Amino acid sequence: MKGILLAGSTVLITGGGSGLGRELAVQAARRGARVIVWDRDPEAARRTADTVGGDWAEVDVTDAAQVRSAASGRAVDVLINNAGVVTGKLLLEASEEQIRRTFEVNTLAGFWTTQALLPGMLDRDRGMVVTIASAAGLVGVAKQTDYAASKWGAIGFTESLRAELRSARSRVRTLVVAPYYINTGMFEGVTTRFPLLLPILRPGPVATKVLNAVESGRQQLVVPPMVRVVPPLRILPPAAFDVVLDFFGINHTMDGFVGRG
Repeated sequence: MKGILLAGSTVLITGGGSGLGRELAVQAARRGARVIVWDRDPEAARRTADTVGGDWAEVDVTDAAQVRSAASGRAVDVLINNAGVVTGKLLLEASEEQIRRTFEVNTLAGFWTTQALLPGMLDRDRGMVVTIASAAGLVGVAKQTDYAASKWGAIGFTESLRAELRSARSRVRTLVVAPYYINTGMFEGVTTRFPLLLPILRPGPVATKVLNAVESGRQQLVVPPMVRVVPPLRILPPAAFDVVLDFFGINHTMDGFVGRG
């Protein structure tokens, strides 16, 4: 098998206390994985860990020293960089602190967790680093300038890591996930122009697809698959590309959108 069989494997999930992270933990445990939950909210982390019979730790993944300490002595087969935030503000409304935090959680945290846990995978020549990015990492999104840019960075990080691993002839793999909006509360107020075409996703089915991709060894997962057609259409004239984005419900003002970390 090119992927990682979850039964008997150790899976560490950042931001695993709620939302998609919690669903990933629950489903990974059902498949026989030993689950470790990291979250900056200790109560949320503990609740998830209690549900799945796993371990938990209060970890701020933006703190590289804290990440290294929490990772010390850990042997992890699958690292899922899931922690994420979104401010939901126009560029001129977002504060410096908000913008920095968006990048620290969505992009830089993946560097710190991977630096801490990848050496063990390399020693065993087995493992997978999973990045939960976003469809916003494939194309710019209105009222999410910092979020989209941070997710572009997360995708670039994962693809570059894959190149490093290939150069080293390592069997450690990477998987980058780019889902459309997921109904976890982070994107409250988002509506699509064609809800029957691209409905807001539910975390359960997305988690199932992610874990299936881990076990099958996929390197990229876009949910739903039809979103794949959008990025190549950048070759269109800008006005025509805007029509495509409007059609998919991506590029509009989203006046009711309220971001949440």
